[in-house]
Amino acid sequence: MVTTGPVPGKRERLVHAATELVHRQGVEKTTLADIAEVADVPLGNIYYYFKTKDALVAAVVEAHVRGVLDTIESLGQHRTPKARLKALTRTLAARADLIAKYGCPHGTLCSELDKSEQNHDVARLMNLPLAWLEDQFRTLGHRDARQLALTFLASYQGTAVLTHTTRDPSVLTAEGRRLERWIDSL
Repeated sequence: MVTTGPVPGKRERLVHAATELVHRQGVEKTTLADIAEVADVPLGNIYYYFKTKDALVAAVVEAHVRGVLDTIESLGQHRTPKARLKALTRTLAARADLIAKYGCPHGTLCSELDKSEQNHDVARLMNLPLAWLEDQFRTLGHRDARQLALTFLASYQGTAVLTHTTRDPSVLTAEGRRLERWIDSL
């Protein structure tokens, strides 16, 4: 049998490997050779799917966007805005060990790419959850929904930086509990 085209799954493996490596090492330190090795794809094959490293980084950003959208969709199973907000808090706090080790996958990517000359539209990684948070607070009847959304996201992102810097997952775990109490008080 002769195959005419890419073997299914190679592109997905490359994006997954790049996503993992960029989170652990950063964009600049991650090489195409590293990605090919982790994806178990010959180095030369990368160029079949991605003409440049920048194109692969854009696919990583898109993978993160899809992850945010999937998380938002999964939170819809909770009946009330408060339950959805608290479920998000628990979801974020459950990643405390990973965040202590490598930082927030979205926050670190946004910070790094925002300083680059390439326009990857990483602002979506913050704007999507921010809009969702604002909608939850508005549904709860808060006129200051935008400010509450900013407070929530800033609290999480700041805590993620502290958790990573101190390499202490308990920082995020404790802030998660505090955020849940805050949500209950609204």
